[in-house]
Amino acid sequence: MAYGEKMAIEADGLRKRYGETVALDGLDLAVPAGSVCGVLGPNGAGKTTAVRVLATLARVDAGRAVVAGVDVGRDPAGVRRRIGLVGQHAAVDEALSGRANLVLFGRLLHLGVSRARARAEELLERFDLEDAADRSVSGYSGGMRRRLDLAAGLMVAPDVLFLDEPTTGLDPRSRLEVWEAVRGLAAEGTTVLLTTQYLEEADRLADRIAVVDGGRVVAEGTPAELKDALAGDWIEVVVRDADDVVAAAALLARISGVAPEVDTLRVSAPVRDRMGALAAVIGELDAEDVSLRRPTLDEVFLELTR
Repeated sequence: MAYGEKMAIEADGLRKRYGETVALDGLDLAVPAGSVCGVLGPNGAGKTTAVRVLATLARVDAGRAVVAGVDVGRDPAGVRRRIGLVGQHAAVDEALSGRANLVLFGRLLHLGVSRARARAEELLERFDLEDAADRSVSGYSGGMRRRLDLAAGLMVAPDVLFLDEPTTGLDPRSRLEVWEAVRGLAAEGTTVLLTTQYLEEADRLADRIAVVDGGRVVAEGTPAELKDALAGDWIEVVVRDADDVVAAAALLARISGVAPEVDTLRVSAPVRDRMGALAAVIGELDAEDVSLRRPTLDEVFLELTR
């Protein structure tokens, strides 16, 4: 992050326990204003707890957090006036139409009737829900419901929007619809903190990624920086016959110093000396194909969280 860059979210040493369970164990996080930050981690890592704390839905046992320039502990009401939150489960009423849902959210947020209706019309158009505005939400697709959820979270335009696993359970088409909506929000200057278990989602949407494990951030950076940190390159060998897999795996283990990944006739491993590894494989194996590639975010995640 650049020196002097304005932060929309700052968390320092957040700790939270639920009985004997440690949900947050000294979590630190800094999210620049106007960016999309992806928070990755396995189940139980502390992602949702972090969002609940930052969105004022849970109090920490220790630590400090500032969101949109407001201290979460000292002025939670001030934070709530500046944020939007879309949780893992749809918060809209299926018995109401899309338009009625948005007007209801506007009234709950103390907008006047006319302003709530006008804002609902703006958001229905923005999220391409105009044709379905007067239909019951029970007839909406998963992607449409999620877009309506996003619209509800924006009834009062927030400085910071929290999205807690917004595409869980959606089909690929619906996920793409939500991704497009998130990109639009970021382009307009809204700071987005996105928790997800989908590594492709973080890779496609996030400017920066924080990997959370055991209630703390174990790595952070841009997707490219995280990939660079994992041994730089991977070498992949495709052998001609299943009998050659053992020899290929042994060679890559010797070159890389770690157990290689084996998938049918394909063997791969991280390497630091890319050209030396390539020369050794070509010189010692009669392979169908040998190639070098950058590590995937999946491989970074698995390495960091074991």
